[in-house]
Amino acid sequence: MSTIAFIGAGNMASALMGGMIENGVNPESIIASDPSAEQIEGLKQQWGIQGTTDNIEAVSKADVVVIAVKPQVMEVVLAPLKEALQTKQPMLISVAAGINLHSIDVWSGGNLPIVRCMPNTPALVQQGASGLFANAQVSDAQKNEAETILAAVGISVWVNTESELDAVTAVSGSGPAYYFLLMEAMIEAGKKLGLSEETATQLTLKTALGAATMASQSEDSPAELRRKVTSPNGTTEQAINTFVNDGLPELVEKALSAASHRSEELCEELGAK
Repeated sequence: MSTIAFIGAGNMASALMGGMIENGVNPESIIASDPSAEQIEGLKQQWGIQGTTDNIEAVSKADVVVIAVKPQVMEVVLAPLKEALQTKQPMLISVAAGINLHSIDVWSGGNLPIVRCMPNTPALVQQGASGLFANAQVSDAQKNEAETILAAVGISVWVNTESELDAVTAVSGSGPAYYFLLMEAMIEAGKKLGLSEETATQLTLKTALGAATMASQSEDSPAELRRKVTSPNGTTEQAINTFVNDGLPELVEKALSAASHRSEELCEELGAK
């Protein structure tokens, strides 16, 4: 069993650690490092993991290092770890949005196996969807290990080029917020149609969950599922026609393109110069 160190022990790291342990990983093989001694103590008591406030100590024991810090502090966090990383030569897994492989490679001293991951917030309830891309130094066995770690909180999909992670960001990374916005709009529309806020909310959230569950379990595509519930001249058809005629498909494409473009910009703004 590899020893896995988490640099940063916030919500995403905590979700990954909890999911791994629930899937049978030995808690003693996990080390969490965070500036907050209180946070570390809470995780040690909750999961039985190892913990420290010293990043160098965590890295010196690790075969895999998951970097779970805010993108803006990635360089500051990695700089003091360069010597320890070069000595230990672990695989790095970054879950920081907007930091490309080149920047991580430069800041960690170079030539380490690095997997860049774009997760999303449903990982916090083990329903995440992550995109993964590895540099040339990552072996097949290490790819399998990275995939196993991310599988603790949902599904993970490998992409063929690093630039595709910008599209992953647009589709799944930012995607939960799109559905939350639609839920908001449906709740408000339901209230205007006479439902109480509680009733409109319950119906909207359960409908969203039910539709997602059906789509994930069915052999039919979402388009086919939509066709099957859209009776000619019925109520659903009226709503769907309104969405389509008012340009919803084009608006979605425009929105995701904007998100992908911003992901590219962030890599430029936050990366190594």
